[in-house]
Amino acid sequence: MSPRLEHDSERSKLEQIAGQSLYSAGVMEASIAYCWRILARHLHGERVLEMGPAEGVMTEFLARSGRRLSVVEGSESFCQSLRQRFPDAEVTHALFEEYQPSQRFDTIVMGHVLEHVDDPVAVLRRAMGWLNPGGRIFAAVPNARSLHRQAAVVMGMLAQEDALNERDRHHGHRRVFNPESFRACFSQAGLRVELFGGYWMKPLANGQIEAHWTPQMVEAFMQLGERYPDIAGEIYVLAALPD
Repeated sequence: MSPRLEHDSERSKLEQIAGQSLYSAGVMEASIAYCWRILARHLHGERVLEMGPAEGVMTEFLARSGRRLSVVEGSESFCQSLRQRFPDAEVTHALFEEYQPSQRFDTIVMGHVLEHVDDPVAVLRRAMGWLNPGGRIFAAVPNARSLHRQAAVVMGMLAQEDALNERDRHHGHRRVFNPESFRACFSQAGLRVELFGGYWMKPLANGQIEAHWTPQMVEAFMQLGERYPDIAGEIYVLAALPD
């Protein structure tokens, strides 16, 4: 398939996913809000690029930070909503492989992006070229080694920890990273990993948590994930250009 047809196919797939999006549904909104609390500790400089904002839960926090915000999103329907909600942000409808920013950024945010793309190392290499000197990339992904995935393997519901489950397929995930494979992407791209961490100790599936947990329980387990990142539900990396 030619690159143009591949890109057209990818855009069509993204619009289908956006039409039935679960990116921020239920407890995922709390997860994104907690991710922001971590990102806010490391947010650098005045110019920020958010890649793949989807419904814009993280975008809301970034917009409130007062920084000069750009976003690039592959779904036109998401872009239309983002333009209406964030008129001061520069919103670009493009695949990451096509995006050509007119400026460089101090912080690039990839919240649940790298599990979706065909070649995460290539995307990271492109993003490196969009950083100002001293800039940072912050990326978060689901963790294959999360307790709930380990339990699913024990119960025979998943063949292995990094197997795609039903929700992964709905989201359009191409892979599920473990801590080692996630950090390896940054090293292979030529980036320097400054910080690895996690959040949300997740022993159960989202539906079970939403049905039975209180907000106080969700908050407690979000914090516990920071203590035990290797088995947390979500993992993140803060990376910089090489010295």
